[in-house]
Amino acid sequence: MIEKRAAQERGHVDLGWLNSYHTFSFGQYYDPHHMGFSALRVINDDTVQPDQGFQTHGHRNMEIISFVLEGTIAHKDSGGNIETLPQGEFQLMSAGQGIYHSEFNHSSTNPLHFLQIWIEPNQTDTRPSYQQKPFNVIQGLTPIATPDGQYDSFTIKQDASLFQLVLAGQTQQRYAIAESRRVYVHLISGSLQINDLSLLPGDGAKISDIDQIDLINEGSEQVIALMFDLP
Repeated sequence: MIEKRAAQERGHVDLGWLNSYHTFSFGQYYDPHHMGFSALRVINDDTVQPDQGFQTHGHRNMEIISFVLEGTIAHKDSGGNIETLPQGEFQLMSAGQGIYHSEFNHSSTNPLHFLQIWIEPNQTDTRPSYQQKPFNVIQGLTPIATPDGQYDSFTIKQDASLFQLVLAGQTQQRYAIAESRRVYVHLISGSLQINDLSLLPGDGAKISDIDQIDLINEGSEQVIALMFDLP
């Protein structure tokens, strides 16, 4: 089964300094039909105005991934990490037994656009950790986070994997889904077809009880998406 999560149906909040679209229930947005998917709990599509951001706040027992689409994040946390995260880079913060952090738009002139993703861990109250790096934008599926850090990916505390999908125009990729596994796809740019389902930017797809999918780019614009292989 493939179920579409249309971009225009997501929760929305506009605070002036922050314009955010929530794929799943978050904050003041609550929808009992969209509380997450397997261990995937949050995909927030955030645009932050110049010199604005999230003040210091805490997290516990959550794997938190940020992917910068435009601009640069200024990050600071209680683990002593003071970093900038530019366009195209990923960050994985394992909150474990507890961590405090702040995220600000590093620019005083340009907006910051990034995805914030939460994945529920299968290990709790562990020591917090921080990982950050760029991944090449190359054709096909690039592992970003895996349970054992294979292929030079981040190590995530869950039986889940995150991939970056890149498809040039008029290309496709087949993906085999192991028994009892589920997949979620979030489209960032381009137009993507998953079997017979069409997605536009901001759309997502919940995929279950299928043993393989064909990810197809029938257009000329490059497709970039995130794909989660979940328990």
